[in-house]
Amino acid sequence: MTSDERVPLECVAFMLVKDKRVLAEKRKLTKTLAPGAVALPGGHMEGDENPEEALRRELLEELGVVARGVVYTCTLLHRAEEFRKIHYFAVESWEGAILNREAEALLWVSLDESHTLDLAIDRIAVREYVRVYQNLDAV
Repeated sequence: MTSDERVPLECVAFMLVKDKRVLAEKRKLTKTLAPGAVALPGGHMEGDENPEEALRRELLEELGVVARGVVYTCTLLHRAEEFRKIHYFAVESWEGAILNREAEALLWVSLDESHTLDLAIDRIAVREYVRVYQNLDAV
């Protein structure tokens, strides 16, 4: 492995959260990475964007919404066709109607049914969101 292969591709992923459910997408079969998978939406960071700027751009491009209430969830490393560093965010409030601009379909998944997500890394991120932000009344 060369040093260039160890430099991860910076990405963001997001979970719109409403009524203890998270928005997931069924990826188009034409996608190179995980075609047909039920996964959290997201994308690559561009140029000198920071994760929050990439999050806002991707939300607008993919779903047509503007984030209002955002919480950082976690950053995870993932080996796909290249090494990726994915910054996960939960979007708890937004402006605009959710549009499907890139996926085969959009679906709401209960937070306690995150096992239905096809990518293990997304399941970990949802569990981390629940652990940190949804169990506050247990503290």
